[in-house]
Amino acid sequence: MSSDTLAKAPAAPDVPEPADALRIVPHRRLGQWAAAVVVLALLALAVTSVLRNEAFRWDVVADHFTSVSVLRGLWLTLWLTAVVMVLGFALGTLLAAARLSANPVLRAVSWGYVWLFRSIPVLVQLLLWFNIGALYPRILGVRTVDLLTPVAVAVIGLTLHEAAYAAEVVRGGILSVDRGQIEAAQALGLSRWRRWWRIVLPQAMRSIVPPAGNMLIGTLKGTSIVSVIAVQDLLFSVQLVYHRTYQVIPLLMVATVWYTVVTSVLSVGQYYVEKYYARGSERTR
Repeated sequence: MSSDTLAKAPAAPDVPEPADALRIVPHRRLGQWAAAVVVLALLALAVTSVLRNEAFRWDVVADHFTSVSVLRGLWLTLWLTAVVMVLGFALGTLLAAARLSANPVLRAVSWGYVWLFRSIPVLVQLLLWFNIGALYPRILGVRTVDLLTPVAVAVIGLTLHEAAYAAEVVRGGILSVDRGQIEAAQALGLSRWRRWWRIVLPQAMRSIVPPAGNMLIGTLKGTSIVSVIAVQDLLFSVQLVYHRTYQVIPLLMVATVWYTVVTSVLSVGQYYVEKYYARGSERTR
């Protein structure tokens, strides 16, 4: 074979290297790392400023954190939150059932209730109930000011306000259940009560629990507004102390830390409740 023939022969194709022999270089995310460093630096400066600022008076915070008056106010805040949530969701469930009923009068009344109480600020509602004696001096033969104490006004005002939001939460949860589930239960001959208890409610709870948990935390923090009508909740209790000692910032920090602790516990509880009702709907590998 001549040298010209060897020169014109095609070159052998390149054989690709095996995949395990290739060197994989990760993508460098310099911008994300730089942003993380800046955020951590700012966070460290903020924490250091809070801890080392003498104006916070952390020794005063520690002295009043578990005082009798503060714990009494904390207990009233927790009690008020629990009562308002139970009564609010009980009334809200009735309103949601009325909104979903075939009766046009019930639907209109339920819609009107939700529209009205969501339109009026909760502070205005509390002040109206607190001064209801100007409109009705006596109720059932008893003086209104004696019948409606500040705590009773707080329960009534917050319950009526929360019921409007609870009604929409419950209604949205019920509507999230596929209609075919109810029809399948009817085909199996289940009674109306068993259909709602065994089929509709467990599936609706997956949509009800997250906003209900947010409402619970919002109600806990919202109870601080009752201090304007002299209900001795957590905020009002620390206000009584700093009006006497003039240590405003340390006492406000006492309330802040207690609200943070309680909301953190409620958030953990909400996580496990959501996980319980999400059984069967989570994807598994």
